Amino acid sequence: MPKTVDNYLERRANHLLRLIRLCGGCIPLHRLQLQFSDSVIQTLLDKELVQVQNTGRGFFLEIAEDF
Repeated sequence: MPKTVDNYLERRANHLLRLIRLCGGCIPLHRLQLQFSDSVIQTLLDKELVQVQNTGRGFFLEIAEDF
């Protein structure tokens, strides 16, 4: 049985990925949590397009190096 795709979730995930690219490939996670739901962020993490990095001063969402 084919997996149904939530078009809204996919569009928001693509928008978030473009936003991260425009910000230089890295953005503080706390800035995103007001604009994007956890499901959108998790979608990109599951696809391994982004990764979370702990800098010691906060968490950043950055584009994965192998992407």
